[in-house]
Amino acid sequence: MPKVSSVTVPYAAYLRVYEPLAAFPEPERDHWARYARRSERPSYQDELRRSLADLLPTPPIPVPVHESADAFVLESDGVVCVCPWRTRLRGWQALAELPEELPAPVLDAVLPPLVRMQAAQDYERWLTRNPDARPWIRTGTWQVPLHWFVLVGDEERRYDAGCGEVPPMLRYRTPMVQARRRVARGLRTLKDSIGEGPMVEGLLDVGRWLEEFHPRSLVELDYGGLVHILSAGELEADRSAADVAAGIEALRQGDGAAAGLAYARLAERWRAVRDRRSAN
Repeated sequence: MPKVSSVTVPYAAYLRVYEPLAAFPEPERDHWARYARRSERPSYQDELRRSLADLLPTPPIPVPVHESADAFVLESDGVVCVCPWRTRLRGWQALAELPEELPAPVLDAVLPPLVRMQAAQDYERWLTRNPDARPWIRTGTWQVPLHWFVLVGDEERRYDAGCGEVPPMLRYRTPMVQARRRVARGLRTLKDSIGEGPMVEGLLDVGRWLEEFHPRSLVELDYGGLVHILSAGELEADRSAADVAAGIEALRQGDGAAAGLAYARLAERWRAVRDRRSAN
C-alpha cells in the first residue's frame, strides 16, 4: 500500500452500503473475498489523503487515473459484506457538483477549466461503457444531510469518544430492509404533511439509490471526519436521528408544534457545524 500522510483529514460524513459477497459477479467476488482476508486495510482517511495528494501536481489530477481496488469490509451474522470505494466514479460525480459549492474564481484556481472539461469528457466516455454504474458511498461535506437520518434509528447509534491516538467515532448501522422501510414511511408522512420540498426530494433520491443494492446489505451512516471539528460534548449530545424520527412522528400525528421544535433542534445543531466552514 502506498505511504500516505499522517495528517487527519476532516470535514466529510459518509453514507455507505455494504453488500454481501454473493451480490458481486465473478471475478469481482473472488477479488473481494481475497481482499476481506487481509489483515490490514486502508481507512476513509487514507482515501481522502490520496485524493488530496492528486491535487498537488501541475496540472492537478481531478479524479484518479485508475479505479480503486480498495473497499471497506465488515462481517454481520457470519456474512462478509463489502463496500467498494469506487473513488474514480465518486470523483467524477463530485467534480460535477463543485460549481454549486465554490465561487468560480476559486474553482478555476484549484481546478482550471481545461482540466475539468477533460475530466467531464472522460466521464461521458466511461458512462457509455458503464451505464448502470453507481457508487456504494455518498459523501456530505460539513454536514450530514438531514434526510440521511431517516434511514437509521437512535437505537442503532454507536458513539466512542476515542482515546490517545484512537479518534472518536459516531455512526449508525442498519439492515437494508429497515432503511428502505423507514424511507417509505417517512415519504408517506412528509408528502401528506408538507408536500414537496428538499427533504422529500432528498428521500426520493436516496430511496432510489438504495433499491440498487442487495436486500441483505447493510447501510451505514458515519460522521467520518466531522468528529474532528465537534467537541466530545457536542458528539455525546447529538441525537439527530432521534430528532428526525420525532419530527416525522409529530407530523404523522398532526402535531405541527412538536415537529417544529424537533426541526429547530436539528437546524441549530447543523447550522453551527456549517458556520465553521467559513470561520477563518
